[in-house]
Amino acid sequence: MKILLSTIFEYPHEGGLSTHVATLKNGLETLGHQVDVLSFTDLNPLVRKAYAQAPGFIASKIKPGSGQLMNDQNRMTLIHKELNKLKGQYDVVNTQDVYATLAAEGTGIPVVETVHGYYSFEAISRGAIAEGSKEDITVREREKRAYTLADEVVTVDQRIKDYVKSMSGVEATAIKNFIDVEDFDPGKLDLSGIREEFGIPTDKRMLFVPRRMTEKNGVIYPTLALRKVLDRHPDTVLVYAGTGEQMPAIKKEVEQQGLEGDVLLLGTVPHEKMKYLYGTSDIVLVPSVHSYGVEEATSISALEAMGSRSPVIAGAVGGLKEIIEHEKDGLLVTEKDVDGLSEAILKVLDSPTFAEQLARNARTKIEQMYSHHSAAARFEEIYMKAANKA
Repeated sequence: MKILLSTIFEYPHEGGLSTHVATLKNGLETLGHQVDVLSFTDLNPLVRKAYAQAPGFIASKIKPGSGQLMNDQNRMTLIHKELNKLKGQYDVVNTQDVYATLAAEGTGIPVVETVHGYYSFEAISRGAIAEGSKEDITVREREKRAYTLADEVVTVDQRIKDYVKSMSGVEATAIKNFIDVEDFDPGKLDLSGIREEFGIPTDKRMLFVPRRMTEKNGVIYPTLALRKVLDRHPDTVLVYAGTGEQMPAIKKEVEQQGLEGDVLLLGTVPHEKMKYLYGTSDIVLVPSVHSYGVEEATSISALEAMGSRSPVIAGAVGGLKEIIEHEKDGLLVTEKDVDGLSEAILKVLDSPTFAEQLARNARTKIEQMYSHHSAAARFEEIYMKAANKA
């Protein structure tokens, strides 16, 4: 099949959606399919700036929330124009967001939408729109329309499947997130020099937070929990890889607690480098929380860490509870529980044998249940179903 993966967002970019697209593309290509990507990044840079970025920025200054709506609408229009040029060239388009699905309307290409989260709720969570506002209502209406417009809908976990059903009446197919299990095989990686490359002390135990710095990812809590960990294990460093609106809050907390030498903020890290950082970590932290009704889905960061044989400590919310079995292949802690997070970290640091057991069991689970090969085969079936409806 000739398959197009489409999104109104940048690709590649920081975050799980971009990782999902790259890994799915790889899996589908191993099955013999031709796979291309159409994203906002593929558009003319001047058009992107003048039509889909600057107007929304100005609108947001006048009325908060209106800019987000305008930007998404304008991105949708531009992607629609590109899709119209591709009529008859693809067997199916797998859209990765609400507006990419709406952009495919009228193009004649069968549409499969993958729903990665709760579009309106996530916009509220990151402060882009206000809950209950006109913009919020409009986005929800567009969500519903997109789900009903698509020939088939895929969600990345069961809760999002239930959400799509309750909002639109559409029965989606849940295919949990996945990783390239070979790419994240720690036995195949040369980890020498990776800490030096990123300025991470080689004589300290590394706590790694591979998260976009947004509220639902709970990124402030590892910093809040660090002091108690340092009291027992002063040879510990906390490393963040990511950017986002929570960065100022973390920097402020680091300064207030005098943790400047104990916390490293790497900013955006290329995805191909992440597997090395997972591999050199002593613990990976995925401290997700509820935020305006948004829950973590089947976290790709958690899956990558587990595949890299790194002990994972995660917030007991959403899809994280589905992929981690507490004290067998990871640890789950109550969201926003700073002391609970500290104690979990100390439990792993205090017992290397326990840490190795968690890591070994996690890798086995990933190999058996979260391979991109099996996920690609399931998507292939969905694509065939959508194409047959056309």
